[in-house]
Amino acid sequence: MVKDLDEFEVTAERGFLPKLDPLDRLPSDFEPWEAIAHDLPRLLAAGKVRPAIESLPVLDASRLADERQIRRAMVALSFVAHAYVWGEPNPVVRIPAALSVPWYRLSQGLGRPPVLSYASYALDNWKRLDPEGPAELGNIVVLQHFLGGLDEQWFILIHVAIEAKAGRALAAVVGAQKAVLTDSPAEVTGHLDVVAQTLKTVHEILLRMPEGCDPYIYYNRVRPYLHGWANHPSLPEGIVYEVVDDYGGKPQSFRGETGAQSSLIALLDAALGVTHAEDLLHTYLIEMRNYMPPKHRAFIDAVEAGPSIRNYVLQRRATSPSLRDAYNAAVDGLSHFRSTHLEYADRYIFRQSQRGVHNPVAVGTGGTPFIPYLRKHRDETAKHRIK
Repeated sequence: MVKDLDEFEVTAERGFLPKLDPLDRLPSDFEPWEAIAHDLPRLLAAGKVRPAIESLPVLDASRLADERQIRRAMVALSFVAHAYVWGEPNPVVRIPAALSVPWYRLSQGLGRPPVLSYASYALDNWKRLDPEGPAELGNIVVLQHFLGGLDEQWFILIHVAIEAKAGRALAAVVGAQKAVLTDSPAEVTGHLDVVAQTLKTVHEILLRMPEGCDPYIYYNRVRPYLHGWANHPSLPEGIVYEVVDDYGGKPQSFRGETGAQSSLIALLDAALGVTHAEDLLHTYLIEMRNYMPPKHRAFIDAVEAGPSIRNYVLQRRATSPSLRDAYNAAVDGLSHFRSTHLEYADRYIFRQSQRGVHNPVAVGTGGTPFIPYLRKHRDETAKHRIK
């Protein structure tokens, strides 16, 4: 049972975004990392990204002073590493020690693999223009990118804005579970209304994606750098992280950045009792939790442990039809969000013209056949409406 959002690094004001704004630069001792990260667009355009990265000095990540610095370093090195792997016509099969050793150390401290994951791509990758204003579109910008440009920034910012607005729903989930324990159907109804209203709001943000991110530009300039090295046709054996003793010189396979690594939808599934059939898709969804910040994973686990909001609604639906309606509205909101996500996946990826194996249209950046998976997500969600 969740007692306090703070213990899971979650807030009603910002959801899964950090309570303090992400750090935008490391101390001067780590300037070589910042310089490479800042120059990525020019280095990629010139085809010189790998020589620049290979000239990096070996820096000691243990000298970073606090978690904000560690997260900033993880953002910078994750972008630099993916630029190194995917920034030239053929991907590499080894990551040099000056990059792999500190990247691995950072990942161990943060409790997730050394690969660009959603936490570094979105949650820790923004700043407010007006530090007194909210974290929302119009007042947030991206800290780190690959090639830059409106389309890449807008794609990231849509995700950041959704995460911020979703905080109200996360607080409402906790409130609903507490109300279940006190057998207060009116309170549960009120909290589910907030979940449904919040899902409507975040869906409206998602619908703004085409305003600043064109499908062709996304597929050709943004997506190529997001791939990982698990189930990828160009890197069937994975990648070697040089001088990382725990890997013993063996290639590692990690999945690339994908929205499935956001804790938001997994948390709402857990809260509403939306389950997925025991198959490869279900296994994949559980695996994606390994790429989430540990405390966010723990929040999902705590909500899953109950009490069950869905079971409570099933027990009270005859005497509290408004409770059932509020629950169904929340399920509908989640289903609509997934439907739009599926539509975008089709428009922004599946309909694009594949030019080579490095950026496949049939496999997502997480290394899965994403269209069947997303369709299954949507259909299974809709089936949880209560009559």
